[in-house]
Amino acid sequence: MTALPDAAYVVLASRVAPALDGGFAVAVPRRVRQLQAAGARHPLLLTLDAADPATHARWRDALAVHGLDAAAWRNLFDDAIDDAQWLRDAARPGGPDPSLEYRWIPDAAGRPLVGLPVLPDNPAWHLTTAPVVVRTADGDRVLGGFRGLYRAWLEHVVAELRRDDPSRLVIVVCEARQVGELLADWDDPNVRLVHTVHNSHLPAPYDDPCGELAAPWARWLDRVHAYDAVLWPTRAQLDDASARFGADEGFFVVPNPIDLGPEPRDAASRAPAHVVMVGRLAEQKRVDRAIEAFDRVRAAVPAATLDVYGDGPLRAPLQALIDERGLGDVVRLRGGIGPAERDAVFDTATLMLVSAAFEGQGLSIAEALARGLPVVSFDARYGPREVIGAGGVLVAPGDVDALAEAVIALLGDPLRRARLSREAREAARRFAPEAIRPALIAAIAFAARHASRRARPGPAR
Repeated sequence: MTALPDAAYVVLASRVAPALDGGFAVAVPRRVRQLQAAGARHPLLLTLDAADPATHARWRDALAVHGLDAAAWRNLFDDAIDDAQWLRDAARPGGPDPSLEYRWIPDAAGRPLVGLPVLPDNPAWHLTTAPVVVRTADGDRVLGGFRGLYRAWLEHVVAELRRDDPSRLVIVVCEARQVGELLADWDDPNVRLVHTVHNSHLPAPYDDPCGELAAPWARWLDRVHAYDAVLWPTRAQLDDASARFGADEGFFVVPNPIDLGPEPRDAASRAPAHVVMVGRLAEQKRVDRAIEAFDRVRAAVPAATLDVYGDGPLRAPLQALIDERGLGDVVRLRGGIGPAERDAVFDTATLMLVSAAFEGQGLSIAEALARGLPVVSFDARYGPREVIGAGGVLVAPGDVDALAEAVIALLGDPLRRARLSREAREAARRFAPEAIRPALIAAIAFAARHASRRARPGPAR
């Protein structure tokens, strides 16, 4: 099959916030573009976060650089503000839980419309039945927790998509575990739920496929066979999950695609000792290990510099570490970066450095390779090994000395860098949209041609 099955297509994410959600905010809109390129007509991107409409408008504008049509993006609360009839119809008589604090979402006139229970100390807040309140002219009404709220909206959207054909097949590509587990019992026989995976499911230290899982992953994996297809970013993660939770013919390896762009600059035209990193300044990325490694790199290669692009909660302590090591003129935190600026950075750099504790795929790695930029990385599960291929160097996870030695060796070997630069571009071709499209089509076709795994059986004949 070279095109997607005839159906309505929806990509469902909890939130897609540029500069806040890292590679996720790049991968999700690209999924919409993938579906369009494979034959889906007018796929929708649906989000569930409760940011205000003005914030959503800014995010839509920012995502336009990824080719996402603003009209294709809908948000639950924006829809409710625009017309709350579906919300009122789904709710039942009732009122707020007096023991809880509520966050009120206003309507277009500034009046309270939806009351969301605030459950700050409950990591499973989305699974509770704490009432979500809908304020109407006839008094308050309630929905059964966030599950009831999300399902009411999704069923409303699906009904709109079926306006001309009540039995139309609807493919929902779910991009967030927290949402997916709320939908694992959605029994509409003409909905197929295709779930994606964006990160490693392993617990710290992120290298034991049999380790005790964190609660969110344990819940999701307990229901993994309820989805009509699951898209894993790497073969290694699919294999580990299959070995532990059972093989499934609905499991597929479908990495996130990248835009290859024009042919990159040759290695000889690049800055000779300029190393870059791109990613969130968060615990997962372990930028502190890269800073520690660069202390050694500077001693061996005095001209070497490291620019770190990205933002996040660890910016202040990372800057403190840079200052403590006396690396202020060598290691610089550059802040967030957009796609156009990112490619310019990749085109002039010598090496890309990755010190993450774990990855799902490592989207920025593939993007760097596409620009002919060799990558030096910890061999962390799951992305670097499968993504880098022959386009870089892997060292043992967490081995800061080995990371430094690999950088030093490459900075001192321009011939090897030139060879790796050529190999990097070839490795990146595996993640071009046209290379990944057949796997995406195969996964969705599998889901479409089989009965829903969640549909209730019909009456006996």
